[in-house]
Amino acid sequence: MAKHTMKETERVMWTGEWVADRLGVSLTGEDALPVLLGLALRRNPKRAHLLVSNVLGKHVPQRPGVVHGAGLGLGRRVRELLGDADAARSVVVGYAETATGLGHSVADGLALAPYLHSTRRPVAGVERAGGFEEEHSHATSHLLLPEDRELLSGDGPMVLVDDEFSTGRTVLNTIKALHARFPRARYVVVALVDMRSEGDRRHLEEFAAELGARVDLVAMAAGGVRLPADVLERGQELVAAHETAVVERPEHPGRAHERVVAEHVASELGSGSGPAPVSSRRADVERVALGWPDGLPDGGRHGFTPEHRERLEDRLPAMAARLAERLDGARRILVLGNEELMYTPLRLAEALDAQVSGAGGGGAPEPSDGAVVLTAGGATPVRNGATAVRAGDQDPPVGGAAVYFSTTTRSPVLAVDDPGYAIRTRLSFPAHDRPADGPGERYAYNVAAGTDRTRRFDAIVAVVDSHSDLPELYAGGGLLDRLAAQTDRLLLTVIPSYSPSSASQSGAPTEPVGRTADETAVSHTPQRQAPSMPLPEPLRGPAFSSYTADEVGWLLQDMSGLTLEAPTEEREEAIQRGGAHYAESLPVEYQPSEEYQALFHSALRSSASRIARAVGAVTETVLAERTPRRTGTGDQPPRPVLVSLARAGTPVGVLMRRWALHTHGLELPHYAVSIVRGRGIDTTALRWLAAHHDPADIVFVDGWTGKGAITRELAQALEGFPGFDPRIAVLADPGGCVETYGTRDDFLIPSACLNSTVSGLISRTVLRDDLVGPDEFHGAKFYRELAGTDMSRAFLDAVSARFGEVAEAVATDVKELAATDRTPTWEGWAAVERISAEYGIHDVNLVKPGVGETTRVLLRRVPWKILAQRGAGADLDHVRLLAEQRGVPVEEVDELPYTCVGLIHPRFTRGATGADGTAVAS
Repeated sequence: MAKHTMKETERVMWTGEWVADRLGVSLTGEDALPVLLGLALRRNPKRAHLLVSNVLGKHVPQRPGVVHGAGLGLGRRVRELLGDADAARSVVVGYAETATGLGHSVADGLALAPYLHSTRRPVAGVERAGGFEEEHSHATSHLLLPEDRELLSGDGPMVLVDDEFSTGRTVLNTIKALHARFPRARYVVVALVDMRSEGDRRHLEEFAAELGARVDLVAMAAGGVRLPADVLERGQELVAAHETAVVERPEHPGRAHERVVAEHVASELGSGSGPAPVSSRRADVERVALGWPDGLPDGGRHGFTPEHRERLEDRLPAMAARLAERLDGARRILVLGNEELMYTPLRLAEALDAQVSGAGGGGAPEPSDGAVVLTAGGATPVRNGATAVRAGDQDPPVGGAAVYFSTTTRSPVLAVDDPGYAIRTRLSFPAHDRPADGPGERYAYNVAAGTDRTRRFDAIVAVVDSHSDLPELYAGGGLLDRLAAQTDRLLLTVIPSYSPSSASQSGAPTEPVGRTADETAVSHTPQRQAPSMPLPEPLRGPAFSSYTADEVGWLLQDMSGLTLEAPTEEREEAIQRGGAHYAESLPVEYQPSEEYQALFHSALRSSASRIARAVGAVTETVLAERTPRRTGTGDQPPRPVLVSLARAGTPVGVLMRRWALHTHGLELPHYAVSIVRGRGIDTTALRWLAAHHDPADIVFVDGWTGKGAITRELAQALEGFPGFDPRIAVLADPGGCVETYGTRDDFLIPSACLNSTVSGLISRTVLRDDLVGPDEFHGAKFYRELAGTDMSRAFLDAVSARFGEVAEAVATDVKELAATDRTPTWEGWAAVERISAEYGIHDVNLVKPGVGETTRVLLRRVPWKILAQRGAGADLDHVRLLAEQRGVPVEEVDELPYTCVGLIHPRFTRGATGADGTAVAS
């Protein structure tokens, strides 16, 4: 790299020249301004130009010590201005999304004050304490959602933090809105740069005088922007002339194309132009669990106290070490935050930098006054404790790595790959947090290297909160997909989204037993539900489900009005790439062909008696195992409460209830609850059951066992709920996982052939923390529109009609079962482990044993192949038909303890399917 004099470096390095030359825009004021700011253009009808901060950590990757140090220095100046007594009575408020991290860093500098930032994300169950509008922003509504309303209601000083003052109107809007509800005598306004005109300054002074409050200003530098009269029109024309080009190009096998955003210009000097290069080598996403402290807020959305800060500081080194051990050999590392989630990724980046740089962290020392001075050599200390920076392109220190920090944003900015322009490259991707204001594009700036390959990051750490950890994050064209093309190593870490209502429940664990906070939060797992509000009541048919009201009460909430379905291939890819959980979305409901429906009816006719016999055997066993009730008139028959695991267990629960009524005249209560593998049972439903029934009477019911994952899940989930019996009663137990069953044969249960149309038109259950609150049931949808093809009652009626003819056989079966050692053998689990190893899958969750589970694989997942017991007969007719329709091979094998086993594609991306969506056969 050629050496430059300081004067040459200053001229070359100012990233505002491109805009200044074309629009006549210039900065006035202190010499530090060109160091702190660059210029860019954006698509905005209110203001065409954008002041791009080099020390904010939003658009320009910068050393984390510089970013955090800038806020620390400003905060210390505020503390000196207020004095310790008033500083301890103050509250710091930052602006979303740009200044959430800066405001938090200012609060660190004060050290004595709590912090709150505004947000554009409504949070269920958290009352809005205030709100205001932002003048020139592309998205204006700000919400204030403190967990503790006293955070804003005190009379101490309020410190308002934004990245820049342009007109001061945003500050006026804020003070006006808050002062009307929470009046106070003093405000301090803090920013990196104060760029107001003289008229705007006078206006703020007049406003403060009318308000009767003192308003102080603290900034790193002050100045102004000279704008030609026609700058807005000329800027819009320039943006239109150099707008984004969308290029379609072939992708890797199985994906027709990828949108490549080409942020390009043909500058007058002929500098490099064209799309941000996409590497042919794509990084795999590696998920890293940090061990985030239970109950610690992920930022200041609901408030962050000095006590929270102390906990975070204590844990940062250990969390950074988990990242560092996955980054061995990386030299340029980017930690990328996500929109409002700035502070936590910033502090992780700073701690990581200290561990990997080999030069004491490579970041800036904590400044005494927030000043920044340009040097040619990167971030180095200078006299008076100030920070010396360049615009985020320093070489790593000798013998170590360099960590940088920036954040994604919703702000659309033109990208021009020119060293005299502040935004050189742009990655575009869809929002992945399903925002309240609807879907839209999001952006990561200066992450792609563009034409200057020395700016390339060889490792990127993406940090999101669990609210944003949705299938869109992992989809083709999503954030992770875009980042994977720009780096050699891509790590993802998910911070649990803080839930005030859950965290406020003292003594309640924040996740199921045996799981860390990271594992519980990935993705969208609610905190442990605990009582604080009246419990909801069960849903019943015909308003919810096609079953009658007396047959089952659904301990679920109705999500029928939401669009939760995703294509099977997209769901599978998101699940297997390490993020989305299967319970966060729904598969598109399978619509059976006439041939398949004929198979269902044929199977039902041939197996109705067999199913009725198994129903009778398991119901009689349940009744026999329950102790008679002692009453004043003598012993009464036991009256168990059936609780089926939605939704495969629900038809069986209804049939067991019908058997008890038919044979004994007993009307057994029956409810359906949600249980999710890896997440546990619906604890709100358990509390409802405990409030209305004796937990000792509860009998959990499922359709069949596969390898026994749900059996184990239930046992673990009930450890914190004494009185409930974790044993499950099932119709069929081919896996040898339970001791209460009707049969251990692996045969076709017709209710496994269909989805909602044999289960009361109810979907699978849904568990997502943006939809399920701490005192709410898990959710499901009622597919009323499928009523014309509903087989639910036909299935129940066909089986119930055989109760009389199988009564004698049931009596014999019950006697034999009572005399049999029914201790679970877990034979199925052992077989699954063997198959997983033999076929090179190495993940038991991708091996689905038994006819029922194999059918589910073919209906809902992306199957790889089907293993069938050699000589299996009509029980597999529907499996063979589904396999043929999806292009899945059926392989006959010997010594299989099940009739069949379904294997999910072990390395699924959409490249694992053909153009028609059918699975690759090999």
